[in-house]
Amino acid sequence: QVQLVESGGGSVQAGGSLRLSCTASGYIFCMGWFRQGAGKEREAVSTISSTAVTYYADSVRGRFTISRDNAKNTVTLQMNSLVPEDTAMYYCAARPGYCNLIVSFNVWGQGTQVAVSS
Repeated sequence: QVQLVESGGGSVQAGGSLRLSCTASGYIFCMGWFRQGAGKEREAVSTISSTAVTYYADSVRGRFTISRDNAKNTVTLQMNSLVPEDTAMYYCAARPGYCNLIVSFNVWGQGTQVAVSS
C-alpha cells in the first residue's frame, strides 16, 4: 500500500503563507488535504487527481492552491492569506479512484500542524 509523508506546516501570523508537501511512496490517482481543528470534525480542504482536476472547499477557495508533480508523486498545498480559522492539523490523503471532496480516502499521512495567530 502507498504510504504518505508530509512536510511543512508551522506557525504564522494572520495574512501569512505556508506550504505543505506530501510525498507518496508510489503512484496513486487521487491525492488531497484534509484538516481537523480542535473540537471540530475533519473536513476536506482540497483534492487533485493525476490528471490535474482540482476541488477546493469554499472556505479556502481563492486562498489555497493545490498542485501535483506526478513524476515525484508529490502534492503541494500553498496556503496564502491565512486566518486563525485555518488553524488545524492538516492531513495528506490518497485514494486510487474517484477524486473529489466527498469520497472516502483510504490512505493517510501522519498529519502536520498549522497554527495561525491573529
